[in-house]
Amino acid sequence: MWKKASSVLLATTMLSGLLAACSGGESPKTTDTGSSAAPAPSGPAGKATVQFWHSLGGKNGEYLDAMIKRFNASQDKVEVVGTFQGSYDETVTKLQQAVAAKTGPDISMLERAYIQMFADSDVLEDMTPFLKKSNMSQDDLTPGLMGHSVFDKKLVSLPFNRSTPILHVNKTMLDEKGLAVPKTWEELKTVANALVIKENNEFKRYGYSMPYDTWYPIAMISQAKGKFFNDQGTSIGFDSALGTKVFKFLKDQQNTGALYYPPQQDSGNIVNQMFISGKIGLMYQSTGVIGSLKDNVKFDYVTSFLPMDAVYATPTGGANLSLMAGSKNKDAAWEFLRWAMIDPQGGLQFILDSGYLPFTKKMVESQQIKDLWAKEPNRKVAYDQLQYAVDTNKHVAWPQVMQEFFKAIQAIMYDNKAIEPTLDTFKKEAERLLKG
Repeated sequence: MWKKASSVLLATTMLSGLLAACSGGESPKTTDTGSSAAPAPSGPAGKATVQFWHSLGGKNGEYLDAMIKRFNASQDKVEVVGTFQGSYDETVTKLQQAVAAKTGPDISMLERAYIQMFADSDVLEDMTPFLKKSNMSQDDLTPGLMGHSVFDKKLVSLPFNRSTPILHVNKTMLDEKGLAVPKTWEELKTVANALVIKENNEFKRYGYSMPYDTWYPIAMISQAKGKFFNDQGTSIGFDSALGTKVFKFLKDQQNTGALYYPPQQDSGNIVNQMFISGKIGLMYQSTGVIGSLKDNVKFDYVTSFLPMDAVYATPTGGANLSLMAGSKNKDAAWEFLRWAMIDPQGGLQFILDSGYLPFTKKMVESQQIKDLWAKEPNRKVAYDQLQYAVDTNKHVAWPQVMQEFFKAIQAIMYDNKAIEPTLDTFKKEAERLLKG
C-alpha cells in the first residue's frame, strides 16, 4: 500500500497527461500564465492573507475572480488572493512540489479523483471542527456530491465546481422521426440506429457520440450494476461478462454508425460541434456544456438522464476545495470557505454564473436557483440525476489505474482488439497497481 506522507510527493511524474480523464472531459483548457508555487504578495495591512490556488481559466475563471473580489469587499479582516495554477493535473503537480517545500497555499482546488491521494498523505485539514464552530454540518451539503469529501472519517474537501454527464438531445431530429428520448440502453440503440444516414457507403449522420474519456464507460458499468473497483480496493469490481456487455454494446453501434467514437485529440470539442451541426442527434457529455450549446444550437434542445441498463447511475466530475493542513491562516481561510457556502454573493452567485451544480441544500432551495431552473429546465436535469450518483473509481491508485483503462479503451474502440482478453489484461495490470 502507499505510504502516508510520502505518497503524494512520489506520484508527481505519474500524473502528467491525465487532464481530460479526471475531469470527465470538462477540465478548463489552459495556457501558461506565469503562475508558480511562490507565495503571492501580502494583503493590505491589518488583513490576514489567504492564498487560494485554483484551476479555472476562461469565463469560469472570471466568475471565480469576481466571487473572490466580492468576498474581499464584504469585510476588512481577510484578503483572499486567488492564483490560477493551470489545469487540474498541473495544479496537482505544483501542489505536490509546494507541500514538499512547505510553500503551499492555504486553500487549493482539487479535481475530485485526486483528493484521496492527498488525504492519504495527511496534508488536508479535517474541516469538521470548523463546520461545528459555524453551526453547520455535512447535512448542509448536496449529498450526491459528497463522494470524495470524507476519508478516514475526516471531512477533507467541500464540493465546489461540480458536474455530471447527462444526455443532450436534438429533440427536433427525434420529432422528425417520431422518436422519443431514450430512457434505456435498448431504446438508445433503437433511436440511434434510426437516426443514421448513410449514402454511398459514407455516414452523413450518426446516432450519438461521446468524448474519449473514462467517464462514460464507468457510467455504463455502474448502470449494469457493476463497480469499477471492488469494495476491498484490491481488484476491478466488474467481471468479464459485464465488461464485455458494456463494450460490445458500444462496438456493435460503432459498426452500424449508431455511435460515432471521436479521435482522442480534442474529442470534447469535436463531439460538441457534431451535435451543434446536426451530425449526431444525441450526445453523452458534461452538464457543463449546456450554456454554450444553448447559445449555439438552432433546434429544440433538451437534456435527459443517461439511459439506464439495470439501473440509473452516473459518476460525478469537477473539483472540490480543500483546506491545507500546513496553512498558517486556517481560521481566515475557513472564513472564506464558510462565506462561499452560505452567502448569496458567494458560491450561489458563482453557480448561477457558471452553470455548475449547486453544492448546498440552501442553494438548491434558493429562489434564484428555482427561477433559473424554471427558465432553463435543462439545467435541473443534472441535479435531479444526482439521486443516482455513484463514484466507484475511488482509490488512491486511481490515476495509475486510469491510464491502464485508457489503454483498454483505445485497444477496443480504435484498434478493434478482442474485448474479453483486453479487459483481462487491464484487470491484471490494475491488480498489480492496487497492490502497490
